[in-house]
Amino acid sequence: MAVENIPFKGSVLAATASELGEGPTFDPHTGKIWWFDIVGRKLHECDAASGETAVHPLPFMGSVLARIDDGRQLIATDQGLVIRDTASGAFTPYVELEPDRPGNRSNDGRVHPSGALWIGTMGRNGEDGKGAIYHVARGTVTKLYDAMSITNAICFSPDGATGYFVDTAINRLMRVTLDAATGLPVGEASVLIDNHGASGGMDGAVCDAEGLIWNARWGLSVVDCYDPDGSLIARYDVPVSQPSCPAFFGSDASRLLVTSAWQGLDDEARAADPQAGHLIDLGITVKGRFEPDYRL
Repeated sequence: MAVENIPFKGSVLAATASELGEGPTFDPHTGKIWWFDIVGRKLHECDAASGETAVHPLPFMGSVLARIDDGRQLIATDQGLVIRDTASGAFTPYVELEPDRPGNRSNDGRVHPSGALWIGTMGRNGEDGKGAIYHVARGTVTKLYDAMSITNAICFSPDGATGYFVDTAINRLMRVTLDAATGLPVGEASVLIDNHGASGGMDGAVCDAEGLIWNARWGLSVVDCYDPDGSLIARYDVPVSQPSCPAFFGSDASRLLVTSAWQGLDDEARAADPQAGHLIDLGITVKGRFEPDYRL
C-alpha cells in the first residue's frame, strides 16, 4: 500500500550550508545540538532553545560525536577515534580504527545502549568495498562487517537487542540480533527493507522509543518512518534534496531534525535547492529517546 507524502511544516534550525552535513546528536544535559560538515572539517553547535550557533574548525574529517561525561566527547574521524575536551576544544587520541586503510574516513555511527560505539568507515571517494563497521567497547575494536562501500543507518532498538545498518550503495537495510549487554551480534544479519534499485539512497537512521526506524532518503527530499517489521508507515517531505541523518532533540526528545548536504550539486542544482546543507526541524512530534553516553 502506497504511503502519501506528508507536507513539510517545519523550519530551519541552522542555516549552516554544510557541504556534507552529518552525524547530528542532541545533548540533553546542555540542550546543545552537535553535527558535522564532514568535507568542510567543521563541528557545528546549536543551542536548541535560543538558536545560538557556533562553529568549531577541525584538523580532520569528523563524522560522529558521542557524549562521554560533562567534560568530554568522543569523536570519530578519518584519523581514528579522539576525545574532545568540551571546555578547551583540545583533542586527545583514543584508538585507531583502520591504520592499514589510510584512504578511508569515518562515516555513520551510533552508541549502543550498552555504551559501546558502532562506527562505520568508507573510502574518501566512496570506493566500492573499502569500508567496514566496527564495534568499540572501552577502547577494544572489533570488526563486525567488511567490504562495505557507504556505511549508514546504524541504529538500535530501545532494548538494545536489535541492530540496523545499510550499505547505501546496495540500499538494503539490514537487521541483526544483538547481545543487549554488549552490543555485539549474536547471529547473522538479514535484509529487513530492500530498496535495491529504488530511487534515493538510504542514509542515516535513528530508532525511537517505540522501535520505529526513521531514515533519511538522500536524493528523495524525505525522511521515512518504518515499523520494526520493515513496513513504511509514514514519509515526511523536507525542503532539501539530500537529507542525510535524523536525530531526536528537545527537553523530552519529542522533536526530530535532519542534517543535509549540497555535496555533488552543480550551480544550477544548488540554486534550485537553496536550503541544501541546512539543519532542518521537521516540525513534528515523535516519541524519541536520548542517545546513551560512550563508556570509557
